[in-house]
Amino acid sequence: MSLLGREVFWPPADELVEVAERIRARLGEWPDVSTRWRVCLTVPESPGAQDVIVFTEPHDADIDALLHAGAAVIEAHGERVTLRRGEARFALQGARSDDWLAALAAFLDCNFEPHDALVLALAWRAENATRDDAWPTDFDTFPRVADLLPAPEPRFPACPDALGLYPVLPSAEWIERVLDNGVLTTQLRRKTTDADDLKREIERSVTAGRKHQANLFINDHWREAIAAGAYGVHLGQEDVETADLGAIAQAGLRLGLSTHGFYEMLRALHFRPSYLALGAVFPTTTKVMPTKPQGLARLRRYVQLLKGRVPLVAIGGIDANVMSDVLATDVGSAAVVRAVTEASDVAEAIRALQTKFADQR
Repeated sequence: MSLLGREVFWPPADELVEVAERIRARLGEWPDVSTRWRVCLTVPESPGAQDVIVFTEPHDADIDALLHAGAAVIEAHGERVTLRRGEARFALQGARSDDWLAALAAFLDCNFEPHDALVLALAWRAENATRDDAWPTDFDTFPRVADLLPAPEPRFPACPDALGLYPVLPSAEWIERVLDNGVLTTQLRRKTTDADDLKREIERSVTAGRKHQANLFINDHWREAIAAGAYGVHLGQEDVETADLGAIAQAGLRLGLSTHGFYEMLRALHFRPSYLALGAVFPTTTKVMPTKPQGLARLRRYVQLLKGRVPLVAIGGIDANVMSDVLATDVGSAAVVRAVTEASDVAEAIRALQTKFADQR
């Protein structure tokens, strides 16, 4: 867990390194970092992809040139902190402690990407280091994401705190099959460009959901979900900018949002969704993921922070072999795909998975 033996700050700052070392030692074991980050307090002579360059005062630096060189750039003024990396921009608002730069280095060393490490660094408080568990868990210390559109009114309807087993399925036939086997939460993820096929599949799935009084979500296709009177829709982070969240809320549909780390969780919570999906927990081949697998340790921290604020769903690479470990985080729900669709005996697979949920109660 040592930060010594490599350049952590530029220019070298022994006092900051000592504080970062103390914070890092309190955060426990995490996977080895994929990038040996360097926090730069001034612009280095040859900035590169391992550099996080921090400005806390007005400056005349060429930000575009730094970004072109691959560096990440943080500008911190008052309670507003903005991170830019490539074309991505992450704006945060909130108080920060005197140790936030040391905490940033420590969380980067825990293998968090800069935007998530920055969230944690801004949530860090000196008193964390005096607790048995030093990890930031007080939601009130976390920053908020700035520059977002207002959350829609009315709020999205609530869904159960624990959604249980949550199969994500490719067709209405599969939806009917799992609901007939006692599943109460499911999602239609229909991959098609055929509008007629999509309409038929959604309407058939919604009919099955009503028959079983189940929580049926439609992936992505929110217009068709509204038209069919679905229970809810599930959207990705990228969809928040393009979907009409107000229309979804006005129609009385529940909203589930995908998240892949602390920043995206805070961003999603701003819109007051009905649930958050946390993933991908493990490697998955069912879709291309924008981030590395989160793992159980991160999932546990996410649940620790968010449990009771919003229903949570673990997703990504989950099957019967890991289900008990996933549920041990107290997440309340877990989405599965191949654990059901590739099972030799679907009814038995569902029964075995449902038993694991019962065992955790």
